[in-house]
Amino acid sequence: MATKPPKDDPVQDAPQVAEPKHAAAGLPAIGHTLRIAQQQMGVKRTALTLLRVNQKDGFDCPGCAWPEPDHRHKAEFCENGAKAVAEEATLRRVTPEFFAAHSVADLATRSGYWLGQQGRLTHPMHLAEGGDHYEPVSWERAFDIIAEEISALGSPDESVFYTSGRTSNEAAFLYQLFARELGTNNLPDCSNMCHESSGSALSETIGIGKGSVLLEDLYKADLIVVAGQNPGTNHPRMLSALEKAKENGARIISINPLPEAGLERFKNPQTPQGMLKGAALTDLFLQIRIGGDQALFRLLNKLVLETEGAVDEEFVREHTHGYEEFTEAARAADWDETLRATGLSRTEIEQALGMVLASERTIVCWAMGLTQHKHAVPTIREVVNFLLLRGNIGRPGAGVCPVRGHSNVQGDRTMGIFERPAPAFLDALEKEFGFAPPREHGFDVVRAIRALRDGEAKVFFAMGGNFVAASPDTEVTEAAMRRARLTVHVSTKLNRSHVVTGARALILPTLGRTERDLQVGPDGKSAEQFVTVEDSMGMVHASRGRLAPASPQLLSEPAIVCRLARRVLGADSKVPWEEFEKDYATIRDRIARVIPGFEDFNARVARPGGFTLPHAPRDERRFPTATGKANFTAAPVEYPELPEGRLLLQTLRSHDQYNTTIYGLDDRYRGITDGRRVVLVNPEDARALGVTDGSYVDLVSEWKDGVERRAPGFRVVHYPTTRGCAAAYYPETNVLVPLDATADTSNTPASKSVVVRLESALEGLPKPRPEARLEQSATD
Repeated sequence: MATKPPKDDPVQDAPQVAEPKHAAAGLPAIGHTLRIAQQQMGVKRTALTLLRVNQKDGFDCPGCAWPEPDHRHKAEFCENGAKAVAEEATLRRVTPEFFAAHSVADLATRSGYWLGQQGRLTHPMHLAEGGDHYEPVSWERAFDIIAEEISALGSPDESVFYTSGRTSNEAAFLYQLFARELGTNNLPDCSNMCHESSGSALSETIGIGKGSVLLEDLYKADLIVVAGQNPGTNHPRMLSALEKAKENGARIISINPLPEAGLERFKNPQTPQGMLKGAALTDLFLQIRIGGDQALFRLLNKLVLETEGAVDEEFVREHTHGYEEFTEAARAADWDETLRATGLSRTEIEQALGMVLASERTIVCWAMGLTQHKHAVPTIREVVNFLLLRGNIGRPGAGVCPVRGHSNVQGDRTMGIFERPAPAFLDALEKEFGFAPPREHGFDVVRAIRALRDGEAKVFFAMGGNFVAASPDTEVTEAAMRRARLTVHVSTKLNRSHVVTGARALILPTLGRTERDLQVGPDGKSAEQFVTVEDSMGMVHASRGRLAPASPQLLSEPAIVCRLARRVLGADSKVPWEEFEKDYATIRDRIARVIPGFEDFNARVARPGGFTLPHAPRDERRFPTATGKANFTAAPVEYPELPEGRLLLQTLRSHDQYNTTIYGLDDRYRGITDGRRVVLVNPEDARALGVTDGSYVDLVSEWKDGVERRAPGFRVVHYPTTRGCAAAYYPETNVLVPLDATADTSNTPASKSVVVRLESALEGLPKPRPEARLEQSATD
């Protein structure tokens, strides 16, 4: 049972629907965790593996980037983290025999869920030009193929090097070093699709594109605002931190178009009382209209300005710039416009103001609900204005807290995975390694897709991730990928990107976080290596796998980059790639000399728990911006306009997924089981539009200049969303987001505010197939 993947691809468009839950975690989460872990790993392997997750001498969870407390529970993982570990440490295997039995055309008809459930990749695989099956290939030949295609390019800028947030610091540093020695800054990464708006806004306003709080600050806060975020599904261990903050007296405001079970009540599975009763978390729920957050914070800022003694005038005078222009814009905020933009009542906003004024230490946390709109960057700037007004940056228990997704997505950026690198970083690389890195900016994700579409890029290399499924405008993205000469994916498991290929394709299997990494050192003996990651709050720590690799054919990510660089760059390279492959400590020595904050890297990361990177705004109220101060901003208020008869759709995760990885077909907290093709619609909106609960519709997105996209066959589910708003899961609805529908400044896809109409699906309505239901999707 533990090693058997599903034989048939289960139906995903005929779910069962029940009432949504009003509490998260508890006994059901424990049961679900153990069931999935045992199905993938077996009983003994489950116990040995899960007890090492997020421990100081263990491995970092391959899921989210939420930080660990200094004093850790023996079970320092959440339900979704356990699912991520189980799928990586699974006993299921995808061997050359699997690929011989399944053509690429056959695999392309399978769902992402089915592909992921097949298990771990075991051998390098090659799809030859004109071929219909992947075939095994040696590592040496795989690197030869990549070198052949790169050498045939007219310019290094015809290659694209994408990175997932699971890549370690060591691998990310080597990866960007290789790309830049090759001669390109085409280094798009998953940040471009999620928190790029946060980085853009924070870099401009406080001088560092990262959050300014540590985990301990949450425990000291008087008020925590959680906006556009669902911790119960996306960062479940955050609920423990919010529970502790509440015990210490904090109050919590939740701002979201959907009620989220985890923010209503958290049943902590690590304590008997938590499992049985739980803790109410939210003190005030503001069920906002999608995209209305900037208007809300602008009005709150106006009301703070109008309250005598509410502004921290000393902080504003000594540490900020642009206050006068900001106050002029804020005082012009209009109540009627704000109520229209937010869908909130005057009473609700006044309640929020009272909580703001009563707090001396305020933190604002946010995620994709703020970052994936056309006006995302001005929205986050307004959040910064809100905190600056009362001196809530650089004070214990206060600050900005963008909650990052993948476990090392922040570390990747710190290591130089960025298409627009700072000149100082390139200067440091040049000084350390003796070559001149390119200075021209490269492609981010959206620009990379355009370049592939237009024939300006011909080689696509992905270090992890599932680029095709994660990107917007699915049909355009897939067509662009098929125009490439070569697509390469460094992966642990199968995903959709492996079956949407260029003329030639490679799958390069790599070690996972859970696995032991042995490299042959200069003395000819095998030496165990470890890697490092940076969490969402700037803590850097080691990660050491302990399981035997899924196959002797696997290479680590650092080894793959080093061997690739040696083959492509040849003897003329100025970088000691062979030395780096044999001993990761030598990589960290170079990182220490190139990247500020990593001085004495090897010694500091050897300490249990690692170390904290410096953060000038937090540590010393110093703001490394163009003005030398924290910058108030005064952008016009924006919010999506909704034509009559249309809905504003946000894409989101189900509880049984992490990013594009689908663990099962249930969204337990929202009452959805056995399916994913659903659209959540307010019952009053549904009645006005003439769609009944259980009916089937096509979702048709409408963008400017008559641009439309269609996602067919979604079951309507009446759900308590904000009026005028709807929600559906990605990646199924990424097809609705046009490639050019992006956030201003950050170029992040605007996936959280898609104007859609619902068209009745009259033909081909799905029929429930209960026999196809998998054990993984059993309800609790």
